[in-house]
Amino acid sequence: MSPSQSRMKAVWYERTGAAPEVLTYGEMPTPDAGPGEVRVRLKASGVNPADVGRRGGSYRAMEYKRVIPNSDGAGIIDQIGEDVTQLRVGQRVWLFNGQRNGRAFGTAAEYIALAEHLVTPLPDSLSYAAGATLGIPGMTAWCCLFCDGPISGKTVLVTGGAGAVGHYAVQFAKWGGAKVIATVSSEAKAEQARLAGADLVINYRNDDVIAKVLAFTGGRGVDRVVDVDFGGNIAITLKLMAMNSTIAVYATNGNRTPLVPMRDLMEKCIALRALVLFALPPPLLAAAQADITKWLAAGKRIHNVAGQFALAETAQAHLAVEKGDKLGTVIVDCAR
Repeated sequence: MSPSQSRMKAVWYERTGAAPEVLTYGEMPTPDAGPGEVRVRLKASGVNPADVGRRGGSYRAMEYKRVIPNSDGAGIIDQIGEDVTQLRVGQRVWLFNGQRNGRAFGTAAEYIALAEHLVTPLPDSLSYAAGATLGIPGMTAWCCLFCDGPISGKTVLVTGGAGAVGHYAVQFAKWGGAKVIATVSSEAKAEQARLAGADLVINYRNDDVIAKVLAFTGGRGVDRVVDVDFGGNIAITLKLMAMNSTIAVYATNGNRTPLVPMRDLMEKCIALRALVLFALPPPLLAAAQADITKWLAAGKRIHNVAGQFALAETAQAHLAVEKGDKLGTVIVDCAR
């Protein structure tokens, strides 16, 4: 049987709604690698909040008649298309943006075919589950921190420092030579932020965030914020910023349509950088992949897997993300 005739196990939806109601587990044609693409035999699929939001219908309207959810993953390249130059068959890899940018079929499947530039070698020392946590969380964290230049000697505040993005942001910021403050909502999350290397951890439910940050910085404020909720945090964040600082925003679920206090931003020359990974320029993404590869090679790292589910249990994996109390990334095991 040729690859074009073979079938793979996959999970898909053809309408948005509750995960147990709209996600179907069955067989679909196995994709072939096209020009400039590699095909990955997936071992693990990472479930991100945006994947869950797209399936639920809260993120945006469906763009395709059928969608295989999830955009991150890890596995082994088993086929390469024409013009592929950097990767080879048999290589262990991690990937991001699988179900994005014109691709309907993501990583909740046994195979995915996608452009070579979205695929990065995975060190032998990392499990596939760990590799599937890198994708959108790791790439987003890197871009928030480094897309405006080096951070060595600067003070960085990571809001939600134990979240999937935040936990990588803390580790990358320390590696980049910054002093790191992390805000969290529980003692368990505080411990995760400390393990990641945060110099100061603040429980925003109990502590005076403004007082603690200003005390830590000698009243100067922070140079860069990696912000999980711009709208929900802005009233506090503004009081923490140093002159000529940057707020990098990758989510704003606490208040999706905040009023932006532009004059206050102007008075301190605060740059507001809003970003979503699938819209960033390819050279920046390539720089992130290269730097993450160096970071992985430079020492032992923490990759938090919040839970693992079989491919047929993808609906339960989505529900685990929706619960909102996870530490790390929920993983679907594509090989079982």
